[in-house]
Amino acid sequence: MGKRALVFGASGVTGWSFINEFLNDYPKKDIWEGVVAMTNRPLKQEDSLWPADPRLQIVSGINLLGSQQEIEQSLQQNVKDVDKITHVYYLAYKANAEMQQELEDAVDMFKRSTIAMDKLSPALELVVLQTGAKMYGCHLLENHPTDYIHVPLSEDQPRLKQPYHDRLFYHPQLDWIIEYAKDKKWSWCETRPDIIIGFVPNQNFYSLATVLGIFLSLYASVEGEGKECPFPGTEKSWAAKSNDSSSDMIARQTIHLSLNLPKEKNGEGFNVADAKEPESWSTKWPTLCAYFGLKGTGPGKESQEVRKYINEHIEDWKKLEGLYGLKKGVADSDLTFKGFEVSRNAQMILYFQLLMLAQYFLMVQFDFDRQYDMTKMYSTPKSNPFTEERSTEHAWGLVFDRMRGGKLIPQDSKAT
Repeated sequence: MGKRALVFGASGVTGWSFINEFLNDYPKKDIWEGVVAMTNRPLKQEDSLWPADPRLQIVSGINLLGSQQEIEQSLQQNVKDVDKITHVYYLAYKANAEMQQELEDAVDMFKRSTIAMDKLSPALELVVLQTGAKMYGCHLLENHPTDYIHVPLSEDQPRLKQPYHDRLFYHPQLDWIIEYAKDKKWSWCETRPDIIIGFVPNQNFYSLATVLGIFLSLYASVEGEGKECPFPGTEKSWAAKSNDSSSDMIARQTIHLSLNLPKEKNGEGFNVADAKEPESWSTKWPTLCAYFGLKGTGPGKESQEVRKYINEHIEDWKKLEGLYGLKKGVADSDLTFKGFEVSRNAQMILYFQLLMLAQYFLMVQFDFDRQYDMTKMYSTPKSNPFTEERSTEHAWGLVFDRMRGGKLIPQDSKAT
């Protein structure tokens, strides 16, 4: 019997790649006989840009914050062969302006969805929870506790100390599943990407690649082919070492663990990233700019502001939308995010403002070394370790190719 995968959060940056990898038969044919993409908002197959495949079922609108009974009934009624699901990948996230409410929602959603699948599918073999570099305190920026967190960041390093420990919802999620899964026949593991580089055909303000694809497309069109494009960060962030985690590689490494996780590593965390060795923006930025026919240079005397540049040239972007038939609402959006409700006029720019904040956070404020130790991922299991690595050109170029194919950026992003 083949395996059946169910992905919570399938329309997110990493979730999209999981579904894509399953439908493209990773790691080989005849493994995945069914794939369920769980999305919050409705999503048509033709809009998803996933392969048209009879194995795929897209299920939208199940409220993971409903009662346990409601969730179980909804899954049972809407998911085909729910009792045959073997692998569950939990990638869902719900933003909220109130930190405590966001934490409580994150824990409740994970608990209720996992309990439901445990009850509904006697075939269940594995549950995966995706966390991230916040486990190491990277999000604390200048406050990150360097007294006990040292690079390269390895999975055996201690948890954050108080008061940061209780502010991170990963901790109660992990504490719960450690206890809940203690006597279960299925296994579980946790994966930890850093900056996630990925493609989504819909609006998603957590995608750094989206905002850089927009910015570099626009810059190449306005300034012209071959022009220098200064790095939009600082000298410190330009040199800081880290490991990109492209969504395709997150999916592939996680699927590898899903099919090969040794019993002795049940319930453990794994760093996931594109390559064993880290890089810095000093090597990545010229590569990204070259894709758009630009010459990427280091930070200028005055920091390049992505938000300011796009705002100043928004009319040029609208011309590109018309010229290339691009999807509207990519550089600005009327999408409303629960927990961030504002007036109707403000909604038009909220989406893009959040994109810009994400870009600033990841390219300016992350100005310290935070590279991963990838030894564990690339040695698991010893008999069949994961071996694939991807370069910046491969990982980012594939995302930009997909953005072009999905009409998010121009096919020819160079000067028009």
